[in-house]
Amino acid sequence: MHAEDLPMSHQLAETVRRHTDGREGYIATPIKGFAFLRADRRQQHPTHLVSRPVLCMVAQGAKCSIFGGRRYDYRAGQALVVSVEMPGLSRVTRASPAEPYLCAVLEFDPAGMREMLENMPAPPALAGHAHHGIFVADFAGAPAECVLRLARLLDTPEAIPVLAPMVLRELYYWLLAGPNGGEIASAVLGSGHTQRMMKVLHKLRDQFREPVRIDDLAAIAQLSPSAFHRQFKALTSVTPLQYQKQLRLLEARHLMLAGLANAESAAYRVGYESPSQFSREYARMFGAPPRRDVAALNPAVA
Repeated sequence: MHAEDLPMSHQLAETVRRHTDGREGYIATPIKGFAFLRADRRQQHPTHLVSRPVLCMVAQGAKCSIFGGRRYDYRAGQALVVSVEMPGLSRVTRASPAEPYLCAVLEFDPAGMREMLENMPAPPALAGHAHHGIFVADFAGAPAECVLRLARLLDTPEAIPVLAPMVLRELYYWLLAGPNGGEIASAVLGSGHTQRMMKVLHKLRDQFREPVRIDDLAAIAQLSPSAFHRQFKALTSVTPLQYQKQLRLLEARHLMLAGLANAESAAYRVGYESPSQFSREYARMFGAPPRRDVAALNPAVA
């Protein structure tokens, strides 16, 4: 069987494998916003992260991600689409040295998607309300071909500046023209209620150390406090306070792992007034108290 006769995910897996040989983790490529993920073994413990709007197409293996208490399982031939900035966790559930987990990741470019949306003869209808901004879908046909062509461009670096923008434009077209186009356009580009909710998320991200006032956030969303609370949870699956708490704890963990703070100083730096409360909530999120968790991950700074 010729390579071009193999299923799309198999062809992508072969390309990703070649370009990640001997390396694991997140591997950037010369194409802006395009990267590979590789893991040669299942993960026993999840990785905590703040995900930006991305498309994650699995070429081989399987993974699960949890955002706001909702679990998303996806495998070869499927894609996870995250259209809002969200704290969460993920774990590779199927991988081995012989068949590693292989994934192509594309961070959405709002400017490029907006340009495509404006030029589409029949643009998708934008959602006028907040909706959950994460979903898993089978990934085949024209969108998958575009991702494969992006990956194969890495074999001809001189062609990347000319051809990569063209392939990305085509990919954005197929994503916006597809069954989830309205959801992607609303969340990534923002319109109406969704645009105002994006402003709320950005405020929480940029000012996560500050106390949260629901009335202030509701005013940004131009909603009553009760309607704001419902729409925020519909979009993120968590409350504003829970969203802020996850951002604080992720930043505190980063500070400690980098050797920039101990548990007590990290607590104060991310906005906690009580180190004991910080320790309790940290253990609840990461499965161990701060010092023990950091020692397990990076003994050099423990």
